[in-house]
Amino acid sequence: MYFDAHAVPVIDVSGLLDAASARAAVAAQIGEACRAQGFFYVTGHGMDPRICDRLVAASRRFFALDQATKMHARMSLGGRAWRGYFPAGGELTSGRPDWKEGLYLGSELPDDHPLVRARTPLHGRNLFPSLPGLREAVLAYIDALTRLGHTLMEGIALSLGLDATYFADRYTADPLILFRIFNYPSRPAPVGQDVQWGVGEHSDYGLLTILWQDDVGGLQVKTREGWVEARPLPQSFVCNIGDMLDRMTGGLYRSTPHRVALNSSGRDRLSMPFFFDPHFEARVRPIAGLAASAAAQPHNTLVAAAQDRAARWDGANIHAFDGTYGDYLLGKVSKVFPELRREVL
Repeated sequence: MYFDAHAVPVIDVSGLLDAASARAAVAAQIGEACRAQGFFYVTGHGMDPRICDRLVAASRRFFALDQATKMHARMSLGGRAWRGYFPAGGELTSGRPDWKEGLYLGSELPDDHPLVRARTPLHGRNLFPSLPGLREAVLAYIDALTRLGHTLMEGIALSLGLDATYFADRYTADPLILFRIFNYPSRPAPVGQDVQWGVGEHSDYGLLTILWQDDVGGLQVKTREGWVEARPLPQSFVCNIGDMLDRMTGGLYRSTPHRVALNSSGRDRLSMPFFFDPHFEARVRPIAGLAASAAAQPHNTLVAAAQDRAARWDGANIHAFDGTYGDYLLGKVSKVFPELRREVL
C-alpha cells in the first residue's frame, strides 16, 4: 500500500480471506483510507479476470450498435425496475447533463419475488438488449462483485472495531445491488447541450461502490488538498464509500465527492460502477457506540455535517437524514432522470 495527501491508496485485500492477523492488517489500511479520502484501489481481490473480460467485450459490442438499435432497450420501457439504456446527455448530475451513455442494471429478480410483487421501485427484471452473451456476462459479473462486496464490507466492519458480520446482520444480508455500464464518447456534445463533464460532481448514495475502469482515465476525487486523478491501475477496482456509510459513522468515514472529466482521448471510455447498498427497506442509523470515537477525531459529527453542507454541490446534510435507504435513494435518482420519476413515485 502507498498513501500520501495527493494519491488514492492501493490496498491488497487478499488478507481478508486469510488469518485473523492478516485480516486486521488489511482492515487497518481500509480504515485509514476511509478516514482520509473515502477512496482506495483494491488489488488481490481474487476475481477471475475472464468474468470482467467477457463483460467488457460484450459491452463494447453493444455501444458500437447504431442508436436506433440501442433505443430498443431504452429505460422508459423498464418501468418501476428502472433498468435499460439511456443515450448520451440523457442523465443529469448536479443538474446538468452528463456526456455519457449507459445501461442501468441490477439484481435479476423474478416476477414472483416478494419485493417485485409489492411493486417496490428499482426491483425486478433487467431490460437486456438483444445481444448474444451480454445477459450471461452481466449476471456472472454481478454475482462475482456481490461476493467481493460482502468481503469488503467485512473489512470495513473490522476497521471500525465491529464484528465482521455487522453490516450483513443489519443491512446487507440481502443487499440492494445496482449496476451501471457507462460509455463516454470521445466526441463533442451537440450544440445546445449544456455539458461540462463526463459526470458532474457528486457523491454516491449507499454503502460501497466498486468501479472497474478501462485505461482511458478521467475519474477525479475531491480531497482536502484539491482534486486528484484516480488513474487506471491494471487488475484493480476503485472503491469508494457512500453517503449511508458516512452517516452511519458520523462523518468518521467520508463519502467523498468525485467527477469524471470529458473524454478527449480519441477513443471511447468504458467504466462499470457497481453499487453494494443497504436493503431498500432498511432504516439507516448511526452505529451505536461509534459517536464517542468519531468525536475524538478532527472531523466529528457536527463538524462533518457543517463541512459536508459547505462542500457538496447540493448543500445536502446526510447526517440530518432520517428514514429508509429506499427513501433516500428515490429522492436522489428521481433527480437523475426527471422524466422517469412518475414510474416510481
